[in-house]
Amino acid sequence: MLQSGKALLQAVAERIVVRYLGSLPETETVPMEEVRALGQGVDLAYVSRGLRKTVMVKPDVYFGADPAKAADRMLPLYRGDLAICALQSVADSTTHDPGWMLTSDADELFYYFLAIPQREAEIRDILAAPDDSFFARLKVERDDLLVFPMEATRAWFVAQAERLQSRPIALGGSSAWYRLAPRVEIENAVRGASDHGPIFMTLAS
Repeated sequence: MLQSGKALLQAVAERIVVRYLGSLPETETVPMEEVRALGQGVDLAYVSRGLRKTVMVKPDVYFGADPAKAADRMLPLYRGDLAICALQSVADSTTHDPGWMLTSDADELFYYFLAIPQREAEIRDILAAPDDSFFARLKVERDDLLVFPMEATRAWFVAQAERLQSRPIALGGSSAWYRLAPRVEIENAVRGASDHGPIFMTLAS
């Protein structure tokens, strides 16, 4: 089955983040076959200076700066910058299962803003290519990686969720619900949050 939409975006984001982590000093990523056993809501893991950390990667395409591209329905991975972080509170509106913000076992949340002005078919083709080709051909116009300690972020989320705007996101025959947190607010409120800035261009060069 061809990847599209959220699944395609997730695969692209994880590949970029894995390469980024591998570029950091004294840091290496954990093989994916080991990651699957590390808990719920864990997308990858890495070891830095002897300390292993698990990560949930949350990509967000609402980071584009070009209004014309953001309005183009043929560019689904490029939307206008909203300056918010969407945090899942309910995973399924039918079963009322709690969302990943409440259930993820990850140590860190990598909230990755990226805007890609390419069509899905082209991105799928690029994703299938080796790393050198992938990073040379993918056109990430803007990106910014925010890293949040999950425990502290969850505590803030639980305390603030009721006052944050709620929004449904369609998922097949059901929907998930997200709380929209102003980016500046959550960055300032969560102790240990860090902005790693744009990472893609350093990997593509």
